Parts: sequence; structure tokens; C-alpha cells
Amino acid sequence: MARYIGPVCRLCRREGMKLFLKGERCYGPKCAVSEEKKRNFPPGQHGQARKPKIVGYGLQLREKQKTKRYFGLGEGQFRNLFEKAVTTKGITGEVMLQMLERRLDNAVYRIGFATSRAGARQLVRHGHVHVNGRKVNIPSFQVKAGDEVTIRDKSKENPAVLSAREATAHLPSPSWLEIDRENLKARVIGNPKREELVQINMTEQLIVELYSK
Repeated sequence: MARYIGPVCRLCRREGMKLFLKGERCYGPKCAVSEEKKRNFPPGQHGQARKPKIVGYGLQLREKQKTKRYFGLGEGQFRNLFEKAVTTKGITGEVMLQMLERRLDNAVYRIGFATSRAGARQLVRHGHVHVNGRKVNIPSFQVKAGDEVTIRDKSKENPAVLSAREATAHLPSPSWLEIDRENLKARVIGNPKREELVQINMTEQLIVELYSK
């Protein structure tokens, strides 16, 4: 599977907004699109000169790219998830966002075990995360109501995990998660609500329209 390994701040600049891809850096003055830097123009030699009016297909494409990058998915992964959302009962766009939010790597990030989704994905991949007492090392695993997500006992003193817990202590907890920061565990108590699904403005209907062509 293709994986982007370039500078992630370029992705934020390409979309003209913070995508929160680099943990604590995104909240400080070093962020490329912060008020201090004001580099919220596309990267590249002609980035500042390019100001095309985006309409129609271009608008739909940018929305899809923004969402895909925000959650850290490849094109194939994102398309497969969308197709699953189409066959699931409910409003396709909202179901898609709920499925993205309920991915295990995103849940680990939202709980505060990592300061970025990339960091959360690494924790999952390396076997540091348990779901209902069993190791799950698949980032795309869908958590559901009643599941308990914990850091395995051997990893509870991991400096990266402890540092992330302190760094994210000030962030609000999603209503669909019951978080016990002290014991590094959380319980899924419901489905994510649309209004708290993402930290950025997102119009999922544009993605539905793009993939429905």
C-alpha cells in the first residue's frame, strides 16, 4: 500500500487549513498555517501566485483529499470504507464519518494515548493497544459500544504514552468515550455525534457526490 512519507505540513498548506497531523506542533507558533507563520498558501514555487476559483469537481476533490489526509488514509482504504458506508443503513456521509471516527487508531488518538493519528497508528501497529483485554494491531479495526480500549500493562510506563497523556489533558473528551486517563483506558459508550466528529469544517455530501459519479 502506498504511504505518504513527505513533510506533512505541506498537506496542511495544500488544503489551506490545519489538519492536526503533527501533534503538539499544530497548536503552537511553529505550525505552518498558524497566525504567526501565515503560510496558508499552497506549497511550491508558484504557491502564492495560484489562486484559482475552485468549483464543481474541484471542490468535491479537495473535500475528499482533505478528509482522507485528516484521518491518514490512502486512496484505496478511503474508497473501501466509503463503499462499506454505502451498504450500511443510515445517511451515507454521516455513516462514513462515524466509521472513520470509530477506527481504532483514531479512537486511540481521541482518548489521548497519542498526540497525532500517525502516532496512534504506530502504537496500534506495535501491539501496545488492547481491546477488551486482547491485543489488536489493526488500525482500521472498528470499535463499538461496550468495547474497552487500554494500553497493555507492559507499555503503561512508555514515555511516549505518558507524554501524550499529559499533552492532551486539556483537550475535551468526546461524548462517545468514557476516558480514565489515570489508568490509561477508555470505554466506548455510544456512536460519535455528527457535531463532534471532526476538528475541521467538513462537508461529507461533496465526497458522496464525487464517488457517486
